[in-house]
Amino acid sequence: MNAPLTRYEVVKQYVLSAIEGGDYEAGDKLPSENELVRELSVSRMTVNRALRELTDEGHIIRRAGMGSFVAGRRMRGQAADIESIRDELASRGEVWSATVLSQNSVKASEAFAGEFGADSGTELFHLLIIHKGDGQPIELEERWVNPDIAPDLLLEDFSETTPTDYLLSVAPLLRAEHVVRAVAPTAREAELLEIEEGTPCLEINRRTWTGERVASFARLLYPGDRYELSARFSNVGASANT
Repeated sequence: MNAPLTRYEVVKQYVLSAIEGGDYEAGDKLPSENELVRELSVSRMTVNRALRELTDEGHIIRRAGMGSFVAGRRMRGQAADIESIRDELASRGEVWSATVLSQNSVKASEAFAGEFGADSGTELFHLLIIHKGDGQPIELEERWVNPDIAPDLLLEDFSETTPTDYLLSVAPLLRAEHVVRAVAPTAREAELLEIEEGTPCLEINRRTWTGERVASFARLLYPGDRYELSARFSNVGASANT
């Protein structure tokens, strides 16, 4: 026989049932702590613990002075997907905006040319963009693109669309590689992301292919407290022919 739920578990289940039942969608504001205290006849401490655990589990987002909101299902970056930051932000009810810091043509260094399987000095397109959700910096994107894949990239306005959306529209990105690690931002990166120097960040290095050619290489940097990466696997532990 199952043990009865504790009071804070009752609050958690009440909020989760409302979300999963469709009463609230991604980005919707949830009842305040005071409203839950009155409605469920529990203490404020009980409600606070329940909401804190729902936040830790990724179900809701709490914003100081504003309340609790339903988290977007996809704001957790999907390790196996290629999805634009604009769509990720929209999934949790935030408005995307971007500032383009650099958009030009560069010559690949010997070390970096290897990412494209090219020779040193090969021309690449370079982008440096800060992406924001509701005005708060969430992603610093530095990207190099093969001009043969997207010859008109330097003409595009990336304050109106994202590089990911643009590349998906002009080239069939058939394969991707992600390398993920925890890093400390440089002073300049911390300034752009509006965080303190030394704040832990999540770095994703993403390389994509069109056919057998590398289409782009991107370094994506996120403040650790504003983004998380998840993945779902099937047939875990099963052997397979490769």
